Amino acid sequence: MKWLWQFKNKCTMEHLEHCMNLLGPLGHATCELFEQLVSEEALDCGYRQEGYYEIYRSEAALAAAAAEAELALSHGYRPQTLNGGAMREREPSVNRSVVGAMFFPEAGTVNPHRFVLEMAARSERHGATIVSGSRVTEVVIRGGRVMGVRTDDGDEIAASSVVIAAGAYTPELTRKLGIPLPMQAAKGYHRDRDPAVGRTPALRNTCMLGEKSVFCTPMDGFVRFAGTLEFSGLNEEIRRPRLEQLTNAAKLYFDGMEDDTALSEWCGLRPCMPDGLPVIGPVPGLDGLFMATGHGMLGLTLGPVTGKLVAECVLEGRASTDLGAVRLDRF
Repeated sequence: MKWLWQFKNKCTMEHLEHCMNLLGPLGHATCELFEQLVSEEALDCGYRQEGYYEIYRSEAALAAAAAEAELALSHGYRPQTLNGGAMREREPSVNRSVVGAMFFPEAGTVNPHRFVLEMAARSERHGATIVSGSRVTEVVIRGGRVMGVRTDDGDEIAASSVVIAAGAYTPELTRKLGIPLPMQAAKGYHRDRDPAVGRTPALRNTCMLGEKSVFCTPMDGFVRFAGTLEFSGLNEEIRRPRLEQLTNAAKLYFDGMEDDTALSEWCGLRPCMPDGLPVIGPVPGLDGLFMATGHGMLGLTLGPVTGKLVAECVLEGRASTDLGAVRLDRF
């Protein structure tokens, strides 16, 4: 209840503008960094920089989206408004109930699983050691300074710097350090379907169902339906009605969308802060400890730029961007 009350108090236009003053420039930077990573490291991850569409079935919802897009325009983005006919020319699967769309040309898409695997392989190639099958249970602090981490098998891994990037599981580590972190795990659901073997539209473009907040993304020969924001604690229990809602919503927007067998169904936990901003940078009072968490629904989006900012903090003592708005001690 406390988290929800804090969240409610941040649901203002003033706070939205405050967030965009930081997230707007970071969004531009992360697009460039994705391009750089994919190109320089030759990442085979299905990266496409082709934009995405928010599609709407009501004129009122489309008008509201166009009004919101004015804020994006003021931060250097170029959203475009399309009528229903123009949207169907670009995406023939969109049915006639869709009255229009917003197009965001700067956006890119990637297969997240392949991206993570490719980044892990390149990290090892550059000298990193990845320890799997072992859980960090504690950050070791002595005399106000980080000494490393301790794992569930009792081993202590020495380190002069530690970055906590544990997503929704971050509070389990910060609680032991006496650091209150107002984070909630927000569950998202995914369902993948193959257009080649069932009744699923072979989408050309990524579409977000405006009134339903469901993303429909073509990747690697299948379409991923993803969305929802469920606050039910730190668990991975799949609630079938939540999962069914993804494709039930898609039936309202696309022709040829019927019940069919999914390739895979799963859920994951997003780390959500009550003010909608992540926590990035050094932890005050604990030398060598840094945070990179709380990105909510923008974890993959802001991953590259967060990595750059944290690396600057660790190696140079300060970030190239003012991190005041995302410091831990704002709480």
